[in-house]
Amino acid sequence: MISVYLRLAMIAQRIGQYEIIEKIGAGGMGEVYLAQDTRLNRKVALKFLAQSYSADAEFKTRFRHEAMAAAALNHPNIVTVYDFGEHEGRSYISMEYVPGRSLEDMIKSGPLSLAEVLDFAIQIVDGLSAAHEAGIVHRDIKPSNIIIDIHGRAKVLDFGLAKISGATKVTREGSTLGTMLYKSPEQA
Repeated sequence: MISVYLRLAMIAQRIGQYEIIEKIGAGGMGEVYLAQDTRLNRKVALKFLAQSYSADAEFKTRFRHEAMAAAALNHPNIVTVYDFGEHEGRSYISMEYVPGRSLEDMIKSGPLSLAEVLDFAIQIVDGLSAAHEAGIVHRDIKPSNIIIDIHGRAKVLDFGLAKISGATKVTREGSTLGTMLYKSPEQA
């Protein structure tokens, strides 16, 4: 019941220059809302760190790390990060809103053609290659972290577990992060 109240309280709320329109997703570390940027008159996606992690310094650092990793990248196959901030103790990332469907949802709808698979794979690898050239390793690539926009362009998102070359270590020694189903054998 409390989560329903928090969700309803978030909708129609103004956070700085952003007016929340609706909730569009949720994941392990937070919730994502569609919002209107009133300064630049454009729609954005606002990803908020989950309420349960807001007081945890490690998760706040990891969330900021995600924003920094993605903001360092400028590529047509990677979602653009615009801003990082905090509202009432909850950190958020403002990023490009990509109307479309997750690759996960597309796969659930039925098999993709070989041409679609190859096209999406090339785009995803192109984005990841640009990230690697910038010293950033995503570390949690899975279909739910890929959005296919209305024009068929694949966009990589959610750099929450990214490793930045030369950055301070965020994960604990001896721990592994990521989605079990998509981990490499050596991680599992």
